[in-house]
Amino acid sequence: MGKGVKAAVIGGVFAVMVGGAGYGAFNIVSALSGDGGTDGVAAGKRTGPPGEDEVRETTAKFFAAWQKGTVATAASYTNNDAAADRLLTAYSHDAHITDVKITPGAARGTTVPYTVKAKVAYGGKSEPLSYKSELTVVRGLTTGRALVDWQPSVVHPQLKKDDTLVTGQSATPPIEAVGRDGSELTKEKYPSLGPVLDALRDKYGEEAGGTPGIELTVRHEGSGAPDTPLLTLAKGKPGKLTTTISPSAQAAAEKAVQRFAQSSVVAVKPSTGEVLAVANHRTDGFNAAFEGQAAPGSTMKIITAAMLIDNGVTSMNGPAPCPDTAVWQSQTFKNLTNMKPNESATLADSFMRSCNTAFIKLIDEKPLTDASLSQEAEERFGLGRDNWKTGIVSFDGRVPAVDGPDRAAGAIGQGQVQMSPLNMASVTATAITGAFRQPYLVSPKLDGRELAQARGLRSSTAAQLKQMMRLTATQGTAAPAMARLGGDIGAKTGSAEVDGNAKSNSWFTGFRGDIAAAAMTEEGGHGGDAAGPIVAAVLRTGG
Repeated sequence: MGKGVKAAVIGGVFAVMVGGAGYGAFNIVSALSGDGGTDGVAAGKRTGPPGEDEVRETTAKFFAAWQKGTVATAASYTNNDAAADRLLTAYSHDAHITDVKITPGAARGTTVPYTVKAKVAYGGKSEPLSYKSELTVVRGLTTGRALVDWQPSVVHPQLKKDDTLVTGQSATPPIEAVGRDGSELTKEKYPSLGPVLDALRDKYGEEAGGTPGIELTVRHEGSGAPDTPLLTLAKGKPGKLTTTISPSAQAAAEKAVQRFAQSSVVAVKPSTGEVLAVANHRTDGFNAAFEGQAAPGSTMKIITAAMLIDNGVTSMNGPAPCPDTAVWQSQTFKNLTNMKPNESATLADSFMRSCNTAFIKLIDEKPLTDASLSQEAEERFGLGRDNWKTGIVSFDGRVPAVDGPDRAAGAIGQGQVQMSPLNMASVTATAITGAFRQPYLVSPKLDGRELAQARGLRSSTAAQLKQMMRLTATQGTAAPAMARLGGDIGAKTGSAEVDGNAKSNSWFTGFRGDIAAAAMTEEGGHGGDAAGPIVAAVLRTGG
C-alpha cells in the first residue's frame, strides 16, 4: 500500500460475541458495550424483538448519520459503538469513500437490506462504488433500545472479522494469468479460481513484471491471505503469468462442484505433476481443494494397499479375508451396511468392494509396525513432510505414526489421517505411474523453487494398484459414477465420518488416461454418490 495509508482493524474485542444472530448473543454484547454507551440502564425499558416502527426508525437514523459522515452518531445506534466507530472512520479516511447514498429495501422482520452508492477518490483518481448488504436490528439488554447488530458486513458484504478496507497503491502488481493453452484465466469466467488468482498475484505479481495500480481492497489482517481487490481506480500494468491450468478441465470442474455444497476438486497430469484444474464451491472463499484437512475415508486404502504389497503381507491376488467385523485392540470395526462377508476374498476383491475389515485384519501382520503406514505415505507418496511448493499455499497431507485404535482407523482413512483433494489426486497419480511428481500450479523455473521428492513405488506395486483401481471403476463401488467413461479408467471411493457432523464426507479419486482427479464434498453419502460424479465430469474432458 502507499505511504500514509492506515489499516483499521474490523471487529474488535467483542467480535466473537457478536457473531451469533441469536437473541442471547446480542443481549450479552449490549450489556458489555453499554448499548452504544449513550444512556445506561433505562427504567421501564422495552423487551422482546424490536417492532416494525423501531426497525424503521433505528435504520433511518443509522443510515442518515453514516451518509453524513458523523461517525460517532452512527456508531451510537449500534450495539458495539467502539468497533463501529473504528470501521466507519476507516471507511472514509483509509478507504477514501465519499458521497455515500444508502437506499433501504423492504424489511424482512428485523433484517433490512440496502444498497450503497458512493465514490472512491484517491490520488486524483475517482470511481463510483455500488454494492448491496443488509443489517439486523436487535434489542439492547440494559437500555431496551433498538440497535443495529454490529457486524463488519454492515459496511461491506465482503468484510469479515479483522478485515480492513484500504484504498491506495496496490500491494502487488496485477497479473494476467493464462492457462496452459495461453488463454486468459479470469474470476469472471472461472469464479472459483478467484482465491487462487489472488494468491498467484500476491506471490508472483512482481516476478511477472507488472506495475501496481490504485485499488480499493479488503486487507485480511492476521490471516496471511492476499488482499481482495474490490475496485480499480487506476490500472497497473499486468505481468503475464503462465499456469498449468487446462481451461477445458477447469470449466468442467467449475460446473461439477456446483452440484454439491461445500465441495472441492483437483485434477493433475500424472506424467508431469501439473495441476490441470482446481475448483471449490464454498461461501467462505477457502481453497479447500489445496488447503483442506479432512479424513479421506477409504480412498486411503490406495496407500494402505501399497503398504501391504511393499511389505510382502499380501498381493493383489493374495488373501484379504472380509469378515463382518474386525477387532483391533478392543475396538470393533464394521463394514458398510449390507456388505456380505467373504472369507476367501483377495486383496483386489476387498479393495474394489471397499471392505474395511480386510484392511484392519491385515495391519497386524509382520513386519508391519505403528510407523509402517506413515513411512509408506512419506517415502513412496511424498506426503506429510511439509515441503510441497505448488506455487501457492497448500497442505501436504498428514499420516502420523500412531498406536492403539488410531493405527487401525488410519488404515481406512479415519483417525488422525488428514488429506486434501490435491493430496488424493497426487496419490492416484503416484499409484498409476509408480513415480511421485509433486503437483504444481506454476512452473518452478519461474522462481527457482525446488519441488519435493520421494522414492515412488516399485513397478510391480504400481501395476497392481492400477489394476485394482481399474476393477473398482468397472466392477466395484466406483462403477456407477464411472460408467459413461471410456478408455483406461480406474477409481477408489471413500466416505469419512467427521465428529459433530450428521453426514459423512464423500470422497472419490480416479484416473482416465493421463489425468487424475480427486474430490471431496460435505454433502454426505458414499463416495460414488456425490464426489464420484464431480470427478467423472472432470475426467471426461481428458485434460
